[in-house]
Amino acid sequence: MNAKKKKGAPLKKKKLLLKQGDVVQVISGKDKGTTGEILSIDRYKEKVVVKGVNIVTKHIKPKQAGQEGKIEKFEAPIHYSNVLLFCEKSGKGERLKIRINDDNTKTRIFAQSNIPVE
Repeated sequence: MNAKKKKGAPLKKKKLLLKQGDVVQVISGKDKGTTGEILSIDRYKEKVVVKGVNIVTKHIKPKQAGQEGKIEKFEAPIHYSNVLLFCEKSGKGERLKIRINDDNTKTRIFAQSNIPVE
């Protein structure tokens, strides 16, 4: 049975393997194939803002008499499933997995090449 979300229900904070400052590669959309650094992450809506990716234009009207209108360009958020962490050694985006070490610490490693993330 499909349960519908109730209006006004609080969003749950999702656990993502990506972190702010990671270099990611876009795998779908108009900017497919480009790489950039993660500027911010919204864990509730599962969206990331990547530097130089998904640039949108916004026209802003003047609020008061005497102000001038302007045109702003900025990075809009994209869904985190449309990006993969970029591996410098293999030169492509790869999925991540978590390895639990002997001393119960967790490390992120690339799933295909088994290289730990620096």
